[in-house]
Amino acid sequence: MRKTFSPSVPPVDFDLRQLEIFVNVVELGSFSKAGEAVHLAQASVSERIATLENTVGTKLLDRMGRSIAPTKAGELLFKHARRLLEMKKTACLEIQDFLGVKQGEISIGGSTIPGEYILPKVIGLFSKEYPHITVALTVADSEEIESRVMNGHFELGVIGRKSANKDLAGQELWEDELVLALPSTHRWAARKEVPLQEVLPEPFISREPGSGTLKSMERHLQRAGLKGIESLNVVARLGSSTAVKEGIKSGLGISILSAVAMDTELKAGVLKAARLRGIPMFRHFYLIRDKRRTVSPLGGAFIDFLMTAVGPIGGAKISHRKLPSQSF
Repeated sequence: MRKTFSPSVPPVDFDLRQLEIFVNVVELGSFSKAGEAVHLAQASVSERIATLENTVGTKLLDRMGRSIAPTKAGELLFKHARRLLEMKKTACLEIQDFLGVKQGEISIGGSTIPGEYILPKVIGLFSKEYPHITVALTVADSEEIESRVMNGHFELGVIGRKSANKDLAGQELWEDELVLALPSTHRWAARKEVPLQEVLPEPFISREPGSGTLKSMERHLQRAGLKGIESLNVVARLGSSTAVKEGIKSGLGISILSAVAMDTELKAGVLKAARLRGIPMFRHFYLIRDKRRTVSPLGGAFIDFLMTAVGPIGGAKISHRKLPSQSF
């Protein structure tokens, strides 16, 4: 009797830790960034990916210079890997919720103004009520915070604009005013209002692209009939409100900044603030989360705290009575 033989194909197998590393590499497009996200050295990430590729039996990632992209097989695995990791997270969250666990760490992101001037105080108050919950706060511009909430690296974010992303739920938190920021020695230092036409030729320090403050300021200027930042005499673009304030103090120029960010300098008399005549410039800070992901018990505790327990912080006014986290 004639026998036929088929080549032996090893079974495809992998564990959730390998999938977590693989998903981070694909989402972040970098072995080093993925290593930071999963708390491994870059060499360890490369080794885990190589092991995964050997186990699966095919190449999963194309390395093209500094960029990394999934192969067709990688795209297929990535789609299922995200679902498996979400299932694992959901199971853990439901068990924690059942047990009433209120300890651990929550990762959140804050754009420059809320991240540097409001959230540290909020976290301090939250820690007194929940001493066993650690809040890991990362400060970046609004665009990066949105992106990292979407890819799951932050459970929550607080940014200075309303997100247009349909997958992000947004809840208004605090109201802030944008004001003309002046050095204390400026000829306008004693004025409460300055006409916009006088501001146009003045040396102006701008925030960087991606800044929520810049986008809010541009919207107000456009409503006043200008082209936005292009209408001003921009002499520098700086990456944080702190850098802008230092530029103002050194005489580099004036700017438009959050009143919250200037609170300390205004009280000390180091900087002065004036309003643009006839152009009220208010904006809100928003709490955001990915609607596609389940809120953890820790995240729910932080959301409820923000929405019900926190009043005016660092010069920012509470917007209105908030809803519980279940409605957010």
